[in-house]
Amino acid sequence: MNNRMAQLAFLATDDDRVTGRIFGLDLQIVFDALILACAVFFLFFLLSYLVFNPARDFLRKRQERIESDLATAAAEKKEAMEFKAEYDARLADADAEVDRILTEGKRRAKRRESEIIDAANEEASRIMERTQREIELEKSKVRDDVKKEMISVATEMAGRFISENMTAGKQEQLLDSVLKEMGDSTWQG
Repeated sequence: MNNRMAQLAFLATDDDRVTGRIFGLDLQIVFDALILACAVFFLFFLLSYLVFNPARDFLRKRQERIESDLATAAAEKKEAMEFKAEYDARLADADAEVDRILTEGKRRAKRRESEIIDAANEEASRIMERTQREIELEKSKVRDDVKKEMISVATEMAGRFISENMTAGKQEQLLDSVLKEMGDSTWQG
């Protein structure tokens, strides 16, 4: 029982000590709390250095890469828009060039057509002129032939007239027969 009493006395003194303090804090608990706070701060600092800073760097680099990609995309979009505008301008220029070439081609074709028509008319005029000259030459030949025929008829008539002693009635009859042989159209041409 002695032992039991000693224990109760120890507990009673222990309770007295605890009840006289605020929150029951003693120096050991404060020291343990400071060491724990230092350990937490050291762990936070170590984790910050080993984990948080690389994570922040990774996120910063990722954000910079994304911003760079966005800037590149914006620049490429701007360049694509410039190329599109240039393409549209060239396409419009090409359309205008095609229209100009077609207009020029039509103008040349009309000019060539008029040249061909003028040349054909000129050739037709030359052919008509040459044909007129040939007709005139043919008429001239026919007249010469008619004159020669008339001369030969007149010579033949003169020969018959001389060979026969002709009277005026006979001469008239001979002239009529020669004229009938030659035809009226010979004398009129």
